Amino acid sequence: MASTDRTGGRLMDRPEYAAKPKPLTRGPDTTVTEAVAAMSDKNYGCVIVTDAEERVIGVVTERDIMNKVVGRGLDAKTTTLSEIMTAEPRLAKETDDMLHWLRMMSNERFRRLPVVDDEGRAKAVFTQGDFVSYTWPDLMGQMGSILKAQAVGNFHYLLIGGAIVVYVLAMIVVMMAL
Repeated sequence: MASTDRTGGRLMDRPEYAAKPKPLTRGPDTTVTEAVAAMSDKNYGCVIVTDAEERVIGVVTERDIMNKVVGRGLDAKTTTLSEIMTAEPRLAKETDDMLHWLRMMSNERFRRLPVVDDEGRAKAVFTQGDFVSYTWPDLMGQMGSILKAQAVGNFHYLLIGGAIVVYVLAMIVVMMAL
């Protein structure tokens, strides 16, 4: 995806990209128990499943484990990642446009986006939360515009309220003077 003209529009332009830790990767034959132990140890919400050349072939999230293993009563000690992974997940490049992936993740309802190099090896994982810092200034600007429009649209109420406050203050001054 081509980057937009907006400053910081590429995934790699975001401050959180440089600070991202290396993704947790495991092979397809790793058991769910082993993956959960590694996820818990690192406090990660997903494991990226890779082939022998370390190319991304799938993603397993906490939700996958809950729904596909626990919810179905499978044995986590014998169930492998390949049995429950989302195969052929969406993969981004670090030069891809943030807004493209924000829309894609929202529309297709997925929460984890592996970012890969030219060989398909995981470099980082973006979550929907990582996009918040990018969209926050726009949301705040929109909120300011909405509040301003409401204030202008209801200006007569502000005038009446202001007049009441001035009248009450004037009455307090008069009463204190007596």
